Amino acid sequence: MLSRVTVDKYLLLIISMVVAASFLPARGEAAIGFGWATKVAIGLVFFLHGARLPRDAVIRGLIHWRLHLVVLTATFGLFPLLCLGIAALPAWITPPALAGGLVFLGCLPSTIQSSIGFTVIARGDVAAAVASASASNLLGIVVTPILVGLLLHAKGAISAGSAWSIALQLLAPFVAGQVLRQWIGAWVADHAKLVQIIDRGSILLVVYTAFSGAVVEGVWSQIGALDLVRLLVICGVLLGAVLATTLFTARALRFSKPDEIAIVFCGSKKSLASGVPMAGVLFPAATAGLALLPLMLFHQIQLMACAVIAQRYAQRADLEAGKG
Repeated sequence: MLSRVTVDKYLLLIISMVVAASFLPARGEAAIGFGWATKVAIGLVFFLHGARLPRDAVIRGLIHWRLHLVVLTATFGLFPLLCLGIAALPAWITPPALAGGLVFLGCLPSTIQSSIGFTVIARGDVAAAVASASASNLLGIVVTPILVGLLLHAKGAISAGSAWSIALQLLAPFVAGQVLRQWIGAWVADHAKLVQIIDRGSILLVVYTAFSGAVVEGVWSQIGALDLVRLLVICGVLLGAVLATTLFTARALRFSKPDEIAIVFCGSKKSLASGVPMAGVLFPAATAGLALLPLMLFHQIQLMACAVIAQRYAQRADLEAGKG
């Protein structure tokens, strides 16, 4: 599926939660109940992340420190700087209501599944991709809240001091999952389908709750169709800039072709699976929905663009193999 340029079906489910919240938002006592359910769901998501993440894969890849340094610099350095610059552009370019969401997007960790999947398709260094993407998500649990707190502190979205406590809220269930992995790891692996349903169902709940709060606060009166079009263009330009930068950096530093592939795919993407629950923790209900819009659009664009790029890499590798 990763090799085809198609609309992500799970993204369609997420969009359906946005539509449901737009017409039937949770209010009053129902909103309070959904709020508590969301807190439990967020803890469950990061607990499952901890239970599933293989420590040995990260340890095996840590020896390739130059590659990981490039990926992490792109993920937590280049991306936030670009997004911060885009958010500071005039209102006729960057909708002010979406500026915070763009900064949040830039601070998120890389994806795991799609980064590895595209690296496999493109004939890249899979072991390095596994280690780099895993390390990005592990660091993101702490780094993302701190970056968001620092970059959005001036706008009052979140206080820099509270970022540490939020990081602990995300880190504690993750660490619990890692500690219990030796006892529950086999069960989690054997019931991967059930775990995926729980994981994705939790994210859908977070999206519905976040957008319910945003709708009650009048989110659709703050942004319109033209704003969404501008956001689409911004996300496309952002992805293109990061793809080009990671590609030229890998070549300038004389990485091998398999390493270059891992750098391009691990350093250019942002995680929807981590971003949705993080938004539910980092932002108040009135702004969490707006914060998720840039991530949702960027997620689909990155899948479509990287699918094409992965196929091009694979075709080139096949041609070189044929000539050899």
